[in-house]
Amino acid sequence: MTKTALITGITGQDGAYLSQFLLEKGYNVFGVVRRSSTAENNDARLRFLGIAHEIRLLDGNLIDLSSLIRCLRKAEPDEVYNLAAQSFVMASWQQPLLTGEVTGLGAANMLEAIRLEAPQVRFYQASSSEMFGLAQEPVQTEKTPFHPRSPYGVSKLFAHWITVNYRESFGLHASSGILFNHESPLRGIEFVTRKVTDGVARIKLGLAKELRLGNVDAKRDWGHARDYVRAMWLMLQQNEPDDYVVATGRTTSIREMCRTAFEYAELSLEKHLVIDPALFRPAEVDGLLGNAAKARTRLGWAPEVGLEEMIREMVEADIKRLSSGAHRV
Repeated sequence: MTKTALITGITGQDGAYLSQFLLEKGYNVFGVVRRSSTAENNDARLRFLGIAHEIRLLDGNLIDLSSLIRCLRKAEPDEVYNLAAQSFVMASWQQPLLTGEVTGLGAANMLEAIRLEAPQVRFYQASSSEMFGLAQEPVQTEKTPFHPRSPYGVSKLFAHWITVNYRESFGLHASSGILFNHESPLRGIEFVTRKVTDGVARIKLGLAKELRLGNVDAKRDWGHARDYVRAMWLMLQQNEPDDYVVATGRTTSIREMCRTAFEYAELSLEKHLVIDPALFRPAEVDGLLGNAAKARTRLGWAPEVGLEEMIREMVEADIKRLSSGAHRV
């Protein structure tokens, strides 16, 4: 029988790639979208992948429980993927209450809607490596203690634990993927990898002379979003729900990631990179490195795209986009 999935955050990077993945598997895909004055741009990533016409969008909002119940009734899903969030870490210091309401309590609203309306549904929560924050162990696993360093990380931690609580309290098939950083050409321009590849493309095309960044010595475990959405799906195919770290097991500094992008474009990092103290976070996460052994063993998952290949893909996409005259401002 054809399965149906309902995705919150469907217009984001992960939502778009997950939609593409599920459609290829024959799913009916519904997406929850909140109303806004820029609604005409909501499906830009879906259109980029050529799948916008295959998805049914439903009006809803994570902070409105009644709308989530209506979406469940309309879609009648087998699986729900909660990917929606205020997901830009830096913005969470400027909007901590909004971040808590959407990223944290929003997950509780969706779980409560499922409990009341469709307790048989399998639920995925997009947890984050930012929950580890001031990492208590050099390599992070599902058992590493959490110490978030931003309102975003704190909100994701609430969402993570409320998912565990609903699983244990009500028997829901609710799983969390503790995803480390994952990127692609669909990443938002405010995130550091995309800021770098867009900046490199602009410099290459003569549209800019410098790239301004904050702490380039921070280290991250970077993978490709296409690989990571596959892990999300695998979690919901298991007989028993659980939580999984999804990571590459390789950590790289922002500086070295930048160097990869600049060298691919045949540009000098030292000539164009400017360190701007105004871009430093109030509390930094110095380094993250995930151990995805549990996902490899139980899910059969492993990343397929390396960092260098991913950065090359992103630089090429940004050069193509800017060369076409798009977003020259």
